[in-house]
Amino acid sequence: MLNNPAHTLWLCSMANFINAADRVIMPIAIVQMTDEFKWDMHGQGWVLSSFAVGYISSQVIGASATRRYGGKKVLMMSVLLWSLSTFLVPLFAHSIYSLIVARVVLGLGEGLGLPTIFHIFSHGIPSEERSRAFGYLVAAGSIGQTLASVICPQLSWSMMFYLFGSIGFIWVFFWLYFFKEPRGSVDEEFVEPPKVNNHNVNWREFISHWPLWSIYIAHFSMNWSNYIILQWLPTYLTRTLGAGKTHIMLTAVPYLMNSVVGVVAGHCADSLITHYKWTVLSVRRLMTSIGLMGPGIFILFFSAVNDLPLAVFFVTICLGLSACNSSGHLSNHAEVAPSHAGITFAISNTLATVPGILCGPLTAELVTQSHGRWFPVFIIAAGVNFVGAMVYLSQSAASQLL
Repeated sequence: MLNNPAHTLWLCSMANFINAADRVIMPIAIVQMTDEFKWDMHGQGWVLSSFAVGYISSQVIGASATRRYGGKKVLMMSVLLWSLSTFLVPLFAHSIYSLIVARVVLGLGEGLGLPTIFHIFSHGIPSEERSRAFGYLVAAGSIGQTLASVICPQLSWSMMFYLFGSIGFIWVFFWLYFFKEPRGSVDEEFVEPPKVNNHNVNWREFISHWPLWSIYIAHFSMNWSNYIILQWLPTYLTRTLGAGKTHIMLTAVPYLMNSVVGVVAGHCADSLITHYKWTVLSVRRLMTSIGLMGPGIFILFFSAVNDLPLAVFFVTICLGLSACNSSGHLSNHAEVAPSHAGITFAISNTLATVPGILCGPLTAELVTQSHGRWFPVFIIAAGVNFVGAMVYLSQSAASQLL
């Protein structure tokens, strides 16, 4: 018996809410922690990027484990692992090396999560509802980031981790009670079966098609600018624009805009397909173009201003437009590889986590070598976005490949 798609969407969206909230705590807490532990810029960079080292290591493992053990078990273990590592951060913070290990474990847990959710969605969400489903999924993550950005500046840095780590344990209870596994470990069920259900796909097939590479590159490009904002926005606003402790709550505004635009874009995309008879490919390309080129332009505007409210406005538009990618290339996995959406997303997200590893130390090095100037960081981010948009526009497809 298949789960109700609405129940599946709600539970998975709540998991992504916790995922995103836990991820944004450290960029906020590190301002207080740096003052207490006297870390230099490079130390901060490695603490922020160590998450991505674990995250990149577990993507394909998560997708493969989901096919073998089922989404219920893997997602439960994922949330438990990242919630425990969040909760225990204050115990490791006295040593920067122990903290880096804890951040790697957090990344390992979160890396299992999204490939599992993508696999669950490809089985349980009909194609005509998929854009808004991914919109709600991304929006839930943005709401998690928004609440964390509002609440955390009011707390001591240790209480941030204790509070949000505990929320994950509560989610596990609801997941175990309400979610029923829609299949066994071998026979898969789909709410909308793919045209060709081929389980024996050679691994080379996942890297042999340009439409897949267009998704991978678009995802990489989106994450390059998003990781810079996620990891460094509180530090940039504090150290460069003179934001005070209460001003750090302004970092919630971009995430709020991201959640609103993600939902609106999802409904618009599905409406274009069902009511206005646009092709799926045209909609995916339109949303990806907005989601990459728009942020590329506004991150340049953001870097050019020294006024705090105006900077927050530009970065809000930047992250808001980025949410259109949820109805673009992120929804494209279930169309080009419906039986393997978890694996294609895992490969995509593995490659797209490389910016998360590089952005910490690379940003620290660029800012240090530029004597405190951040403009080179944002120029590179904009250029990567523009290249990703061009590749996706020219190489993407919406027909089944695998």
